[in-house]
Amino acid sequence: MTKRETYESRTEAYLLPLLSQHGFTLWDVEYVKEGSNWYLRAYIDKEGGITVDDCERISRPLSDWLDKEDFIDDSYILEVSSPGLGRPLKKDKDFERSIGQDVEIRLFKAVGGQKEFAGTLTAFDKDTVTVTLEDGTGRSFERAGIALIRLAFDF
Repeated sequence: MTKRETYESRTEAYLLPLLSQHGFTLWDVEYVKEGSNWYLRAYIDKEGGITVDDCERISRPLSDWLDKEDFIDDSYILEVSSPGLGRPLKKDKDFERSIGQDVEIRLFKAVGGQKEFAGTLTAFDKDTVTVTLEDGTGRSFERAGIALIRLAFDF
């Protein structure tokens, strides 16, 4: 397990019971470097959406726990937030909870002259993602060829 994966999994293990106490779910934990800064981000959700107060309710005990455990070597910025409307699907658990929902897919390379597709997520495995397109046809995409897949949203 890489350092990044260790930090994310330890943080996730701490967060799951805490979030459950408040009726929240964990969307993702990521440890990433942006520019010269490291970020530890926890994305949380609940029915009806997350508020700033909800984020604070989780951020305070998480920050205290991280200070006490002190297992992250680098200086980092802690962020707790909602995953947002256009949530990218990254991990298998993201795909699992999004089966039956509308998604937008952007490919690295065009397929049939097209790089963007929209449809309903119907299946996935470690190599492919399958959607029912807006015209009712099913289509599978290689996961390695997907630049971005996210939940679709309408305004």
